[in-house]
Amino acid sequence: MKIVVGLGNPGDQYAQTRHNIGWMVLDRLADRVGWAGRGRTRDAAVVVRGRYRGLDLILVKPLTYMNESGLAVRKVLAREHAPLSEILVVADDLALPFGKLRFREGGGAGGHNGLRSIIEELGTEKFSRLRIGIGEPGRNAVDHVLSGFHPAERERLDELLDAAADAVETWAREGTSKAANQHNRFELRPADSDRLAAPGAVDGPPGPDGVRRTRTGWRKTKPAESDR
Repeated sequence: MKIVVGLGNPGDQYAQTRHNIGWMVLDRLADRVGWAGRGRTRDAAVVVRGRYRGLDLILVKPLTYMNESGLAVRKVLAREHAPLSEILVVADDLALPFGKLRFREGGGAGGHNGLRSIIEELGTEKFSRLRIGIGEPGRNAVDHVLSGFHPAERERLDELLDAAADAVETWAREGTSKAANQHNRFELRPADSDRLAAPGAVDGPPGPDGVRRTRTGWRKTKPAESDR
């Protein structure tokens, strides 16, 4: 059993903010495997579990707010009797450029309150995490992580979520070290429209049907909130 924890804050006001990209990745995974809307609330988290392509997965979104994420993580580990080697925490990182992916098998919180809470609750830093770059703040870090993405970032966010979901699946199948070797080199396409691939080409924008082609297959893009 592999447990993937996405960090974020509950509430509509936080749904599209940088700090919630961990939740966005889990939502992308749930959409990919057909589990969207099947989550159950228990032990301070929304949890969905099942089998996907030979993998037994549990996806966990803590509902404790970011600063107390460790409470939910400790509870799910205790309930599942799972060792730390079976858990991956997906979190935002403002020290990384937007779109970069970084796996680590341990380490400190790096100023992230959610990771700090998990370390304090578990009493150890020895758990794997996937950090997703959200870009460095101008001045106020709190305002930055609780802000939405810029238009050029939103244009590429769908690709980033797909890449992060692919990275999580690699971790579940092959472990942190191999996932790092494969995905820490990921480069998000540039925002400059003159350098974009053509519609229908790999990493190009979606076509009229909303389908875009990535290195790992065809993806149906979600409509923007304003289009719903």
